[in-house]
Amino acid sequence: MTGNIGKAALFIGLTFFFNYLLVILYFALGGKWVMPGALIVATTYMFIPMIVTTVVQRLIYKEPLKEPFGISFKLNRWFLVAWLLPPIIAFTTLGISLLFPGVQYSPEMAGMFERFKSVLTPEQLKQMQSQAAAFPIHPIWIGLLQGLIAGVTINAVAGFGEELGWRGLLQREFGYLGFWKSSALVGLIWGVWHAPIILQGHNYPQHPLAGVLMMTVFTLLLSPIFSYVRLKAKSVIAAAIIHGSLNATAGLAIMVVKGGNDLTIGVTGLAGLIVLAIVNIGLFVYDRVLSKEPIMDR
Repeated sequence: MTGNIGKAALFIGLTFFFNYLLVILYFALGGKWVMPGALIVATTYMFIPMIVTTVVQRLIYKEPLKEPFGISFKLNRWFLVAWLLPPIIAFTTLGISLLFPGVQYSPEMAGMFERFKSVLTPEQLKQMQSQAAAFPIHPIWIGLLQGLIAGVTINAVAGFGEELGWRGLLQREFGYLGFWKSSALVGLIWGVWHAPIILQGHNYPQHPLAGVLMMTVFTLLLSPIFSYVRLKAKSVIAAAIIHGSLNATAGLAIMVVKGGNDLTIGVTGLAGLIVLAIVNIGLFVYDRVLSKEPIMDR
């Protein structure tokens, strides 16, 4: 398949311009990376790739949007994989984190509350602690249920805001490179795209500068997984679901641990990178040995 490099370059240029401009304007107007402002900006940030994709595809190139980019709601088992794989990744990351020196199991969630100090006011943090103490069962199970529901609904909508660009337009236009090269290129672009909000403390409040590199490695490892699910499901909607489910359940990995830091524990830390590497290996073996329609050699 021959990609349209001009279209991909136009999408990348416009997306980076408007996303970076959003963050610059937010802070120029006195914004701080705390709730609820940070959540509003981060959510808006996610929808810009979708808007740019629509403008480039429909208004500039005057081409259809639905079929080329896989906007399909035809369900298959890969939609289930997209929904359930992220919480499995989160809990596996939790287990890997506990193997690190200085990291301990903390049912009272001391580590999670410590992490939230950078984005919540003292009043908001105290309210969260009070609500957690009032739950009839441990909050991690409440979080799992809420994450599964949000992952396939509201978070998937936000995930679609990104995925129409990454696993829709870019994956199609870079498809001629083959599965691994196209996934790596999309993952690299995706990681650098996050830089402005990472530098403000998003995902890595303790190490924002090093966090830019860590986030890029994270997206490089995550990109083949999302790409594989999107191709096997034959739908960018499945990519939106796995994106939404990951965002909704990633917090489970740090809920009951203390120690370590944002570079070592959690889905976006070293523990998570190890798990994502394992998942990539698992998908490679599955595609080569078990899949009736292998796609990694394309």
